Amino acid sequence: MDKRIAALIENWRRRNIQGAYCADKQEAVNKILRLIPTAASIGLSGSVTLDQLGLVQRLEARGSKVFNQYQPGLTRQESLQIRKYGAQADYYLSGVNAISQKGQLVFFSAYGNRTSGISYAKNVIVAAGINKITPDIEQALKRARQQATPLNCKRLNYKSPCLADGICHEDICLFPEYQRMCCQILIIEAEVSLGRLKVVLINEELGF
Repeated sequence: MDKRIAALIENWRRRNIQGAYCADKQEAVNKILRLIPTAASIGLSGSVTLDQLGLVQRLEARGSKVFNQYQPGLTRQESLQIRKYGAQADYYLSGVNAISQKGQLVFFSAYGNRTSGISYAKNVIVAAGINKITPDIEQALKRARQQATPLNCKRLNYKSPCLADGICHEDICLFPEYQRMCCQILIIEAEVSLGRLKVVLINEELGF
């Protein structure tokens, strides 16, 4: 673990956020599975990082109750309802759009299930590759808006102006002309309840 990572984990400790470092994806998956009891219910946000880790499949295979809004065959209304259940689950899993070196966490959301789950679920586990780390909160917000969101719009085929050129056009990305993805922004500065929020930092480039 280099000095930058050690300093970040210490900054999280001072913010009442528990940080853990894993050398690779497999170590991270094993750690997260140990953190979540088999009998716990689990909600999740859309996340390329979680997909790359294969966590949902591992959790479902061991018999855990996962509120998975991305199951094949769900109607839009059913998917939205599952998101509401997931935000109230025992554990909530998410990736993150950006992390400042001081320890602030930045999340963008379209529907709000992500921001509500992270803000108020009983237990939250955030999985993040080291590529999400930025020097400060200004760069973290810039990364989330200008890098992560255009790529997510392309991945999900959102009808937003950044879909065409990969550049954020927040001033014109408004309804009804466009379908905006970054409707809500959550910045976690600190956590009041010790142990509720954990970040598993992985020494790989994961997600957008």
